[in-house]
Amino acid sequence: MKKRILILGGGISGERSISLKTAKAVKNCIKKKYYCKIVEPDENLTKNIDRFSPHVVFNALHGRFGEDGFIQTYLESKGVRYTHSGVLSSMMAMDKEISKKIFIKNKILTPKFQKIRTDLDKKKVIKLLKKKIKFPVVIKPINEGSSLGVYICNEKNIIKNLNKLKAYDEILVEEFIPGREIQVAMLGKKKLGAIELRPKRKFYDYKAKYSSKAKTKHIIPVNIKTKDYQNVMNIALKAHRVLKCRGVTRSDFKFYNGKFYLLETNTQPGMTNLSLVPEIALYHGMSFFSLIDWIIKDASKNR
Repeated sequence: MKKRILILGGGISGERSISLKTAKAVKNCIKKKYYCKIVEPDENLTKNIDRFSPHVVFNALHGRFGEDGFIQTYLESKGVRYTHSGVLSSMMAMDKEISKKIFIKNKILTPKFQKIRTDLDKKKVIKLLKKKIKFPVVIKPINEGSSLGVYICNEKNIIKNLNKLKAYDEILVEEFIPGREIQVAMLGKKKLGAIELRPKRKFYDYKAKYSSKAKTKHIIPVNIKTKDYQNVMNIALKAHRVLKCRGVTRSDFKFYNGKFYLLETNTQPGMTNLSLVPEIALYHGMSFFSLIDWIIKDASKNR
């Protein structure tokens, strides 16, 4: 008898469309082995879980409410086995301020940062940033994913870009690190591999991640010294551990002047046709089906 896999997809975050793509890709991949169904995390979720009685809930949600500990708390309360990281690790990784403080405490290099309120006088903000960080800087929401609302700013355009983020009470301002963009995937305690990205755009933003027209160049294997490769893999594993992550994660780095700066660790990396973790896995001999099947078998309660 086929096991039942309930796939959570969609949601209300800015990453809804990507979540639906991930959910559909997962369903199409496993439907021969498992009996699976995609549902929204809406007012009917409890009814759907009770009726379907899943062996595992595959969390294909992205962004707020899907990877910040919210849905994980609900799934824990229902006593069902689910995929990816648990309540605390999801919350810590999604909150960029908290995760960066954890990185610093554990001696993981990360760009300098400053949290600011969006209602502050903009001239005071500029004065503060010139003193604390120096331009150029990167501004971003504290708890969004997929590079939503991320802007590289200089002193001339920062006010215009800050106004674009007025919907958020607080945002993170981060030191801009030039250099190469390297992403590292973890599979439980296993170092899966790395990939380098060379976007045609200014940086690896939402369009670069999810639009085939963006023509971001994916380079695998990464052309760096063996000791540097081993170093970045070890840093990613350390981040995975200090954030108490489970299942699969992807850590995003900048490599500049021989140093790796950890930008963030993503507890629910995408599983679309342009997603990086499946590409890294495939290069190392792990098919998309094997990857998804591993994630399902890794599912548990009390994560």
